[in-house]
Amino acid sequence: MLEACLTQGAGLHALTAQPASRVVAMASHGDRPSELPLLCSLCTTWTDLGYSVLVLDATVAESDRSPGLQQLMADPTPTNHTGAGGPYQASWPIVPAALGLEQLCLGAQEVDGGGSRLQPLGRLFRNYEIVLVYASAQHLALYLPDSGMEPLLAVSTKGLSVLSAYQSLKQLLKIGRLQPTIVAVVDESDQNSLASAASVCKSLQECAMAFLAHPVTPLPVCVPSLHGQPLDDMHRLALRLLESAFSVGQDNPASSHQRNDNHFARSH
Repeated sequence: MLEACLTQGAGLHALTAQPASRVVAMASHGDRPSELPLLCSLCTTWTDLGYSVLVLDATVAESDRSPGLQQLMADPTPTNHTGAGGPYQASWPIVPAALGLEQLCLGAQEVDGGGSRLQPLGRLFRNYEIVLVYASAQHLALYLPDSGMEPLLAVSTKGLSVLSAYQSLKQLLKIGRLQPTIVAVVDESDQNSLASAASVCKSLQECAMAFLAHPVTPLPVCVPSLHGQPLDDMHRLALRLLESAFSVGQDNPASSHQRNDNHFARSH
């Protein structure tokens, strides 16, 4: 009888356990005009699927006027939950995180596995199911080596995007030993964008094979215009990124699987 009670108690505890947050990384390489619309569209897609989302913007440093991750790590109280625009007003919070992410990751060098350094995020942001870390490729490679994460790396037809994307790919592969998910951003308002994106993908593939001996297969993704409805491309990308996300906090496979089923049901 005691064994049965223990088993039942363990089952009830599992049902009431705090769900894990999932961390997704996006690498920045200076192409913000393409990266930011993609980031916003991803967050919109996740929220439409019913997920609660928070963005840690590690391209912006915290300050007294714009507190963020560093301040939350020192004093994790609700009054410190402010982003670049003050108290959270948007559909998803955007939190400055350059200093805090460096402190969090480089201050835990002894921890095995780069992704383990992100575990404190599960306590700080337990109310958010998805935490998107937006940081330079160099910092992701240095902070999260061998973590198994697959940072999103976007390349566009604008300017020198393909060159900076290649440099970021090299940093992620060689320094961080991270396999990124590469997407070619397609502008739905430009009829020639798809052909241009194909050309950019070919250039990136050739460079990666010639100089890194690494085959890559960029995915063309059509990003909707501002305030536009998420497209099928975005839904597929959003769900793919969740498959490779790093879990922080307490969770169990059964509850995670059940939550995904519920979100899929709500999306239809």
